[in-house]
Amino acid sequence: MAARFTIGFLPLVDACLPILAREHGFAEAEGVSLDLVRDVSWATVLDRLLYGQTHAAHMVAPLAIATALGRGRPAVPLAVPFVLGLNGNAVTLRPDLAALVAPETGLGDPRKVGTALRAVAAQRKAEGRPLRFGVVHRYSSHSYMLRYWLAECGIHPDRDVEVATVPPPFCADALEAGEVDGICVGEPWNSVAVERGVGRIVLATAQIWRRGVEKVLAFREPLIEERGAEVDALLRALVAAARHFVDPANWAANAAILARTEYLDGSPAIIQRAISDRLLVAKGTETVHFPDFMFQYREAANFPWVSQALWLYTQMIRWEGREIHPDEAERAARVFRPDVYRRALKGLDEPLPGASSKVEGSLAGLTPVGTQQGRMVLESNMFFDGRAFDPADLAGYLEGLPRP
Repeated sequence: MAARFTIGFLPLVDACLPILAREHGFAEAEGVSLDLVRDVSWATVLDRLLYGQTHAAHMVAPLAIATALGRGRPAVPLAVPFVLGLNGNAVTLRPDLAALVAPETGLGDPRKVGTALRAVAAQRKAEGRPLRFGVVHRYSSHSYMLRYWLAECGIHPDRDVEVATVPPPFCADALEAGEVDGICVGEPWNSVAVERGVGRIVLATAQIWRRGVEKVLAFREPLIEERGAEVDALLRALVAAARHFVDPANWAANAAILARTEYLDGSPAIIQRAISDRLLVAKGTETVHFPDFMFQYREAANFPWVSQALWLYTQMIRWEGREIHPDEAERAARVFRPDVYRRALKGLDEPLPGASSKVEGSLAGLTPVGTQQGRMVLESNMFFDGRAFDPADLAGYLEGLPRP
């Protein structure tokens, strides 16, 4: 009898791996049956997971950590044994605002766009109508990427502008209604805003952090051990789906699947652009090729690096104005479970890193790294400001950042 998992998701391109594992039979080949539950907000996805309506969830990575630490509700230990993808988000502004801060064609430079935006933000604040940005959840990589970029460019995200929560499917609507001046969201919702003529993409979040952790597969922690062999089978199915997803020969077919009503209910053409790292940044222009806009498989993209969890924890601490507590940092680190990922893939023809943590932002080019099995070469993982994050020195890292 197949092991059954119910997985919650939002209509985003990076929900692709559970969908494709189901549709292409990768889950079935591992003895796993998948039921997928579509929602419209991350809060609902989390509630379904916590109240037992789902076994696992497609989730913004910081929300899993915040839940385990008891931010905003009683703490519930969650486990993340698999990363569903890196990057894949963009910053999209109203066209009139984009015209003031970004080049007419292509993506902007984070530093130049931020410097120009600082002047506009100061003027709008002085006029009593501060710029307002929409992010998909308070505890989201979108929020932390946006804040990281703004702060480094001299814009305080809580004093100089406003940051509000807008669920991904409503981001283009919020731009069109004038409720926000900009959004930071995953695809296809930036492109939907562009197609409507209500937004222009000015940055990809991969320009802010080249290998930033994005969505994860989160479980309630006890289930990881109670159904260990079944979880391992599910992870193997997701790896197979990731390998299939990045093959150009499969892009059109996978875009058509994701576009179906029960999944993203969107345009196959827009979805395929995201899959192939091509963005239409403004209506009526040519597409821009931005390599690794989405990152689903190579370089251990699905591996839950503990250092990535700790970077998210430092940003949580930074913007809450709290101090680091070693026991809390340890709990945050424990949410990411490389041990489970290793257990699932050991002995297979998939590379496994030799370490479970690394210095984020330290690689400028191709770098061979030690492995537990297979061979692995990592590419650039730089932050746009040139800083590196050493997970062994959280306090030192925070001291070097612009603080609230």
